[in-house]
Parts: sequence; structure tokens; C-alpha cells
Amino acid sequence: QVQLVESGGGLVQPGGSLRLSCAASGSIISINDMGWYRQAPGKQRESVAIITSGGIINYADSAKGRFTISRDNAKKTVYLQMNSLKPEDTAVYYCNADLRLYSGSFYRKTYWGQGTQVTVSS
Repeated sequence: QVQLVESGGGLVQPGGSLRLSCAASGSIISINDMGWYRQAPGKQRESVAIITSGGIINYADSAKGRFTISRDNAKKTVYLQMNSLKPEDTAVYYCNADLRLYSGSFYRKTYWGQGTQVTVSS
């Protein structure tokens, strides 16, 4: 069974840092784009950072200069290093991956992790 499992969320003071991880598991042929999204209470889910299989990265304006996305293809894992955290970064963070799978034929499917809570508060 294919799944994405996130870890690394928690409570941190303003100005602090957290590192999120998301590991994909299951019968995966390859992974295309991987990314991090977040959803704050009462708001829509928004993109934070995306990294392609070739290493091209896009950040939301709110993440530029503070967050760093990276991936380890051998471990099928994507990371989000978050520095200089602000209260407005408080949200549930979700990882997302575009996977190439096989079940009689090749196909692509997008998976989401279960979400991890990040709370920035003094």
C-alpha cells in the first residue's frame, strides 16, 4: 500500500526552527514532483514549496529566504527546513507527491500525507 508519512511538527517559539520529513513507501516506480502545503484554520490549503525530480524548486513568497525544501530520492523522502518561524506559519503541513505506479500498466497518481501540526507561539 502506497502512503506518505510525515513527521517533525510541533510547538516552537517565534524565531525558532523545525524540520519536517515525509517518506513515501509502497510499490513506487518513481516519484515526480514532491511538495509541502499548509492549511491554517479557516483558510484554504496553500502551496509552500515544491521540488521536481530534477531538483527545480519553487517557493511561495511567504517561504522564500526562510524555508528550504530538499529531497533524498534514494530514501523517497522530502524535507522542509523551516527557520525564523512566525506565528502566521502556524498550520497543518501536508506533503504531496506525484507518483508513478504500476498495476498491469504504468499510471500516475498524487498522494497526500496525513498532515503534521506546526504551531508557532510564545
